[in-house]
Amino acid sequence: MKSTNVVWHDSKVAKAERQKLKDHKSPVLWFTGLSGSGKSTLSVEVEKALYELGIHTYRLDGDNVRHGLNKNLGFSPEDRTENIRRIGEVGKLMNDAGLVTLTAFISPYREDRDQARKLFEDGDFIEVYTKCSLDEAENRDPKGLYKKARAGEIKGFTGIDAPYEEPKDAEITVETDKLSLEDSVREVIDYLKFNQYI
Repeated sequence: MKSTNVVWHDSKVAKAERQKLKDHKSPVLWFTGLSGSGKSTLSVEVEKALYELGIHTYRLDGDNVRHGLNKNLGFSPEDRTENIRRIGEVGKLMNDAGLVTLTAFISPYREDRDQARKLFEDGDFIEVYTKCSLDEAENRDPKGLYKKARAGEIKGFTGIDAPYEEPKDAEITVETDKLSLEDSVREVIDYLKFNQYI
């Protein structure tokens, strides 16, 4: 049942004031890529680097969020869309709160990522494509999921029997199968500094 008779209640503190208090902007860094491409690993290290620079952050990881907020969702295309919709809305709240938010989700469908982007003002949504070949992601297989998918134990697995639609115009593309983790972190931090987010 959808909510009815709801009215937005404005705050007396605006996003710009929260950003001024924290002395940095509050973009959402949307890490997307295949399972095993390094989204979570990179987002963890970028968050640590930002923390060391005095930047207020919060990280939303795909598996972590499915332990709570999205624990009622599976991996059907419809559930994946709802998963991303909810994360987009949470990211928008954190953006308004003045935090740099890092999200690490496969988010395989371009349309879902575009819908998330539409929630934000220009410049507040930064798509970070952790570009990695399927061969390398499958070789890494940190959770053993590719092996299970190849054995038919997991259906609808992205890259095997479900699609991954690469970003067309990601703000940042990090080739995680070619760069070291340190260099990958530097690419993201340099982008944020050059574009005066931090």
